[in-house]
Amino acid sequence: MSEYIRNAWYMAAWVGEVPADGFLARTLLDRKWLLWREADGGWAMVADRCPHRFVPLSRGTFAGGRIACGYHGLTFDGSGACVHNPFGGALPDSARLATMPVVERHGGLWFWPGDPARADADLIPDFTFIDAGAPVDRSHYVMGVNYELIADNLLDLSHAEFLHVESFGTNGSLFSHGAHTVEQDETGAIWNKWDMTAAPPPGWAAPLLGDGGTVDQALHIRWHAPASLALFIAMHPTGEAQPLVPPMANPHILTPETQGSTHYFFTHDPGPEAEAMARRVFLDEDEPMISAQAEAMAGEDFWDLKPLVLPSDKAAILARRKLMQLRRAEAE
Repeated sequence: MSEYIRNAWYMAAWVGEVPADGFLARTLLDRKWLLWREADGGWAMVADRCPHRFVPLSRGTFAGGRIACGYHGLTFDGSGACVHNPFGGALPDSARLATMPVVERHGGLWFWPGDPARADADLIPDFTFIDAGAPVDRSHYVMGVNYELIADNLLDLSHAEFLHVESFGTNGSLFSHGAHTVEQDETGAIWNKWDMTAAPPPGWAAPLLGDGGTVDQALHIRWHAPASLALFIAMHPTGEAQPLVPPMANPHILTPETQGSTHYFFTHDPGPEAEAMARRVFLDEDEPMISAQAEAMAGEDFWDLKPLVLPSDKAAILARRKLMQLRRAEAE
């Protein structure tokens, strides 16, 4: 499996996932970590492993921004320092926990696993749209596949014509009425864009148009390395400026749990119906197909398998090449 990019921001959790007076234990990039809010409003992110006998600190007790090991009582604060040794006496410098920079942004907690001196919060991708519109529910799944395969799936919007026939209902318009472009912007983002003109509407939209009505629809998705994506959808009656329904913007933020599993952070409209739709698309439609793909690849490298590349794959291929460049740069 490919090495993780280290000098980049990943999302660890939504803020709301962290208990108000406790900690969140989570596996990220193959290591176990603890997250909690400090008394000053900042955030701590420390390794979930005591340096004494290596047991998970999450099995201990937490109070006042300090975690006490449940095995021998060594206690650590959010800086990773050992602040209490029940046995007395001085401890060596190794009596501390690994930590990572963590920043709250866009309702999420972002961490930097590389060189702390390079952890510039301005490099976190822009997801301000999450709070700019109507209220949304923030959700999180763990999908049992590698994060790059999920990013491939998201960047290839054409799969909606086959895998999400009922849930998205594009009715073949990507190919019959669509123009496909791939762009890179000044932030380093890769954009995959499908723009449909005078296309048949999805079934749910037809009653809003009347007989014979058509739509102009935009499906645009943005990717920032390593795997922070955002999907933008807009639909207008053909030739009209006023949208048929409010434009939609959704984060699709991926963070590796392990090489074979991925934290998937997203939002949806409030309510059980919208949550059920998201579960259907991600867990009932996408995940089984990507899991079958991973099984068929049988652990072989993506490039070693010499994949057939279609024009619709351009954005995903560019993203994979960008990750290769970043890995080479870090190796050097």
